[in-house]
Amino acid sequence: FVEFLDARKVVIGGDIRLSTEGIKQATIEGITDAGADVIDIGMTGTEEVYFATADMNADGGIEVTASHNPVNYNGMKMVREESKPISADTGLEDIRKIAEKGVFKPSDSKGQVSEAFDKQAYIQHLMTYIDAGSMKPLKIVFNPGNGSAGPVLDHIEAAFKLAQIPVEFIKLHHEPDGSFPNGVPNPMIIDNRAVTSDMVLAEQADLGIAFDGDFDRCFFFDEKGQFIEGYYLVGLLAKAFLEQDPTTKIVADPRVIWNTKDIVENDFGSQCVISKSGHAFIKEKMREVGNVAYGGEMSAHHYFQSFNYCDSGMIPWLLVIEQIAKTGKSLGELVQERIDAFPSSGEINRTVTDADAVIEAVEKHFSAQATDVLKIDGLSMSFEQWRFNLRKSNTEPLIRLNIESKADKALVEAKKEELLALIESI
Repeated sequence: FVEFLDARKVVIGGDIRLSTEGIKQATIEGITDAGADVIDIGMTGTEEVYFATADMNADGGIEVTASHNPVNYNGMKMVREESKPISADTGLEDIRKIAEKGVFKPSDSKGQVSEAFDKQAYIQHLMTYIDAGSMKPLKIVFNPGNGSAGPVLDHIEAAFKLAQIPVEFIKLHHEPDGSFPNGVPNPMIIDNRAVTSDMVLAEQADLGIAFDGDFDRCFFFDEKGQFIEGYYLVGLLAKAFLEQDPTTKIVADPRVIWNTKDIVENDFGSQCVISKSGHAFIKEKMREVGNVAYGGEMSAHHYFQSFNYCDSGMIPWLLVIEQIAKTGKSLGELVQERIDAFPSSGEINRTVTDADAVIEAVEKHFSAQATDVLKIDGLSMSFEQWRFNLRKSNTEPLIRLNIESKADKALVEAKKEELLALIESI
């Protein structure tokens, strides 16, 4: 990592997993052996490393984390200067080759380690996303899932009190605990959602927010405890930025797009740019297109130009509560009209032996009917009243399917059955 970047200063943080500290200390030793200095910012979420890397003008940053993965997993998220991503296409393979060769450039001296992070600078940056004076009383259930988000929520709660923002924080599974006594923090697992939903109802809260382990994603529950698909949050956040600047462009992934495109292009007359899914691709596309305030994925990754084009799990909920305050509508009211206008299936996964053969067969089956075919990320096919995206997993022998329609929920269900029957017959 140091050799690839020719780094002199590296920020490092880590999540709450029990294996993280050992991996982090070994990583620090490797960085300092290579002659670079390390700024250890402690137990953090990934976005804190993103913030600190840019804020401290470091040459790179590493978060030791496995995010939402099972308890015995761990890994690293790496960025370069200005928190630009390092992906397989932009450096990971180069780093791998250097590591496998095992021959490193000698260093004249060992790097130094310091512990420093101005968390208040990060918190103050988060507070710039809301107008404190416009806030209305709200009761919010927060569920960090015993991951890394709890301490940051405590800091935000203190900042809210100082700014006299009338939001009540109801904390669930709040204390960081790497043994994950309440299960791995992954709200994408349907069985993990009930505890947040039930607490929203029990507390008669206005909304609920659950986080994954390193809180680079957040997940929303409305006032009825209903889980809101990340897709509809993309449209809601796009609207928030376009209201501030109707000329800004929005970047979105191709899995489900009609709702976002309708808001961006029909309501505001701006441009919705479609990018391949994945943080490195979205961030690269935002920089390439220019004048893109926000990018969003249905997987609950939300990217902000003013946050070094990085994804954050804290900024989205701050923007959402501001929308609730400004409109006087509940979260359910803010999204229900869009859910009705563009119902979607949610992501459906199927194990297959040959994903490429499946995609090819599906394309052939529907080619005569399609009005538009897009291959930015897997196969997207559009028809008069519905569309689908079919893509293979990068890491598992899975096919991932998403379907949406124009105001026809029954059509989504019918096409889901048709597509799944076709996929399973191949």
